[in-house]
Order: sequence, then structure tokens, then C-alpha cells
Amino acid sequence: MQVDITGLRSTKGVVRACMTPHQAKFPRCQGDAAAFALTVAATDAGHITFTNVPAGHYAIALLHDENNNGKADRALTMIPKEGFGFSRDAPVRFGPPSFRQAAFAVGEAPVHHTIHMRYMF
Repeated sequence: MQVDITGLRSTKGVVRACMTPHQAKFPRCQGDAAAFALTVAATDAGHITFTNVPAGHYAIALLHDENNNGKADRALTMIPKEGFGFSRDAPVRFGPPSFRQAAFAVGEAPVHHTIHMRYMF
């Protein structure tokens, strides 16, 4: 399963990718044994590949962790200071999209997504 990432504003830090089949674990994937997680240098983040993905429904969340501190930095406790993106370019309103808005099916045919990074600042 291939993901093309567009719109990175810099090559600083890393891009953290999380893909989960569990609605309750999206978008953070913490404690999700079925989640696929990748961390790649922002300089190499134009394309990422998730391998050995079983059939099912999944949603992807991306974080451009520019300072590589392992967390999503925020301003005013809720507005992301770093870039983010979601599968299906799911809409972001007053928080992350729902699993349903970002979910897509994986089957036997190859799956290819393009996710555009968004920045609030």
C-alpha cells in the first residue's frame, strides 16, 4: 500500500504515519496492536509504503513532527503548530476527522493514496 505525501513545508524533522483498522484508536493509534506505524525523515517522505496489510478498512493519520520531539505540538492547547494529514484528505473542522471520513478499503488490488499535508501556522 503506497502513500504519496504532498505539501510538506520543510524537510526538517520526521513524518510519523499511523494506519489503523480501529475506529476507537484513530487518529493516534496508541495501544493498537493492529496499527501500522512508520516514521521517516521528512527529506524522504514523498512516498511511504505500508507492507503486508491484510484486507479490511483502515484510516491513516500523518504528523510532520518538524522538531522530532515525538508529539504534536500545539498552540493555545488545541491548534496544531505542525503539519498533519489524513487519508481521503478527510475534512478537519474542530478537531480531527472521524474514522469514517478517512476510512478506505484494502483488498487484493494495490491501493495508492495521496495525502496533502495541512498547516495551521
